[in-house]
Amino acid sequence: MNNTKPIVLCGFMGCGKTTVGKIISKRTTLDFIDMDSYIEEKEGCTVKEIFDRHGEDYFRDIEHQSCIELAERKNCIISSGGGSMIFERNVRALEKKALIVYLSVPLDDIKYRLRNDKKRPLLQRPDKDEAMAKLYYAREPLYMAAARFVIRPGRNPGATAEKIIDILKLPRKRRKRV
Repeated sequence: MNNTKPIVLCGFMGCGKTTVGKIISKRTTLDFIDMDSYIEEKEGCTVKEIFDRHGEDYFRDIEHQSCIELAERKNCIISSGGGSMIFERNVRALEKKALIVYLSVPLDDIKYRLRNDKKRPLLQRPDKDEAMAKLYYAREPLYMAAARFVIRPGRNPGATAEKIIDILKLPRKRRKRV
């Protein structure tokens, strides 16, 4: 197995980081790690519960520590939290040892994908669309600045995964002969 540095998928919530990351993992020799799931496992509760019990600052500190830890991993594809790349300390921790890829999805597509979302703490408010637009336009330049590659996914996550595999020349799984 190659000793591939971690690949970090970043982008706005709902852009497909987890879906695309899982597909890449299935088609390559890379393990898949979802940063939010990693944090939930460490903390023993959901991201929403962390926000509710301890607040966003506490969550962001745990997220930063997770960026430091995950940057040390090899042979993995990491789906970052939607807000993780808006903090320079996280970008610095990851960019030293990982390759950051931004999945750039238009806001209208994001709104459609998240129209029924009930689990993302930052969207649980009556002015959801306005809040989402404000967050999106504030975060987009930060994602662009953090990323080494920008991918504009279409509606087919498999095709997006293939594009990333090809561009980054990721090691594919060998097919078993029958």
